[in-house]
Amino acid sequence: MSAGVLSIGSNVGDRLGYLRGCVESLGGWVLGLSPVYATEPWGGVAQDEFLNAILLVEDPTASVPEWLRRGQACETAAQRTRGVRWGPRTLDVDVIDVEQTRRDDPQLTLPHPRAHQRAFVLVPWLDVAPHAVLACHGTVADLVAALPAAERRSVQRRDDLVLR
Repeated sequence: MSAGVLSIGSNVGDRLGYLRGCVESLGGWVLGLSPVYATEPWGGVAQDEFLNAILLVEDPTASVPEWLRRGQACETAAQRTRGVRWGPRTLDVDVIDVEQTRRDDPQLTLPHPRAHQRAFVLVPWLDVAPHAVLACHGTVADLVAALPAAERRSVQRRDDLVLR
């Protein structure tokens, strides 16, 4: 069985539509999804705020690289272009964790190397999986608690936006 955690985000165009398209594309593999959160951009590039969510996915036939391929297929469907690192994008799908696998590969590093620092990943993940553990870093609850208060506040739950 292959269960994973995907982070999805968008800050260009029909942001909610791109997130919904990704959830729809992944279909029955999505076993859990967080509420949508409005978040400040990460990485120092001036740009509009993001909409973010966490997806809990599972497919007994999927390998670790398959989750990356599926995420990239969602990005392609959303006409994502890769330009400035951490810049604006129609859709960004990050593989955060798959079965607590440790992997250091040029194509995919697991767990995601910056997930433990990102409120836009941790806060929604805690919402959908309160007992989750990020391999090599500890419980998601402890990681959220360790974030600076200002960073936690920068992640705003949007109950008026629904993914499905």
